[in-house]
Amino acid sequence: MIEYYTKFIAWRVFSHAQVVDLCGNTKTAETVLYHSKRKGLIQHVKRSLYVAISLETGSSIASPYEIASQITADSYISHHSAFSYYGFANQVFTTITVSSSSRFKSFEYDGYWYQFKQSYSNQGLINAHGVRATVLERTIIDTIRDFSKTTGLEELLRCLSMITVVNESELLAYLTVYDNQFLFQKTGYILSHFKKGLKLSDKFFSKCLSLIGKSVRYFYEDIKSEVSVYNSEWQLFVPNNLMETLDEGGDEFV
Repeated sequence: MIEYYTKFIAWRVFSHAQVVDLCGNTKTAETVLYHSKRKGLIQHVKRSLYVAISLETGSSIASPYEIASQITADSYISHHSAFSYYGFANQVFTTITVSSSSRFKSFEYDGYWYQFKQSYSNQGLINAHGVRATVLERTIIDTIRDFSKTTGLEELLRCLSMITVVNESELLAYLTVYDNQFLFQKTGYILSHFKKGLKLSDKFFSKCLSLIGKSVRYFYEDIKSEVSVYNSEWQLFVPNNLMETLDEGGDEFV
């Protein structure tokens, strides 16, 4: 088994198909996998996906981000999980948001919940050290779009407060991929509170304003039943003071 374990360690996260290719046939691969699991050399993550186990710690040698990046052929970490990967998250979440064009059933492994999210584009990804993730600018846009379903507003604002500079041309590029007037509204409104910290120019906000359309919208669904004010610039009903959200706390997402 040692020669196979050496290969498993090199792979870190691997599929059933890789083991079949390594062994030359399915029967031998099944035997190797069975005995490797019994000896504690590998663990089964989900159907057809395995991780190598450290003999010193008894834990997976692959990080949750590496595992997430191997769930499907094009899976990648996104939203708050990408903020965490870059070191900009305020809270530690046990949910890993995994975007992919191929649907998979969300699952738990080693204390983490790997949550499927449909991928809308494979643009704006990095691939480094076995991890695929959205670049920072796309992470910002994706999370603004979906904060009600992923991070919550408070955590989004805290993540943004930790970032010191972004590429505004890339922000606009990912906004354009979505081509959604409401997203231009939300993005412009939120990022106007971080204009100085993110080093965004007036040109960026002018571009967003030119693409918001004429509709008046609610910043998020629940604000309809909350005390809100109308922001005429962004044509949104918004909290009275957005940044007070950081002090008040918000919904927890784990």
